[in-house]
Amino acid sequence: MRETIYHVAELEGKKLSGEIEMDESYFGGRRKGKRGRGAKGKSIVFGLLERDGRVYTRVVEGVSKEDLMAIIRKKTRKGSVYYTDKFRSYNSLKRLGKHHTVNHSKGMVDKKTKNHINGIEGFWSFAKHILYNYRGVSKYHFPMYLKEVEYRYNHRKDNLFKLIIGIYFGYVSP
Repeated sequence: MRETIYHVAELEGKKLSGEIEMDESYFGGRRKGKRGRGAKGKSIVFGLLERDGRVYTRVVEGVSKEDLMAIIRKKTRKGSVYYTDKFRSYNSLKRLGKHHTVNHSKGMVDKKTKNHINGIEGFWSFAKHILYNYRGVSKYHFPMYLKEVEYRYNHRKDNLFKLIIGIYFGYVSP
C-alpha cells in the first residue's frame, strides 16, 4: 500500500507556484557528532512547500546547486517567489523568480523583511514526528515512508480513509 501511495504522491498535482519555501533536512538514526549538512549516515531530503498549500519532498544524494536546481525547475513554476536560507546552492534562484533569504544565524525570521521559512521547518517537524513512530526504517524503504508523510500533509484537510480506499480500489487517479 505504501508503494502505491508513493507513486500517487509522485504523480499528483501540478507544479508548485506562488510563494514557495525550500530547505533540506537530514533524517535517520540518532544524532552523533556533526549536525546538519555533512552529517554522516543520514538521508538528505530536499523539500519545497507552497505557502498555504502543498509540499513536495525528494531524497537526494547531495545538495549541490545542480542537484537542487534540477528539482526546483521541474517542480515549480517560473516566476514564483522563493524563500530559502542563505545556503549557496540557492544563489541562482533569482533567474527563476524573486528570491528572498533568511539568515538563520540571526534568527528564524528576518527582522527587517519578516521573511521566513517556518512553513517548511514545520513540515520537517511534522515528518520527523510521524517517522519516529516507525523506528528503524531502512534507507531502501525510507523514500516510501517519506512520500506517505507528504501525501498525508497534502491531504490533511481531506478524509484520508476515503482517499486510501479510493486509491486501493482504483477510484482515484493520480
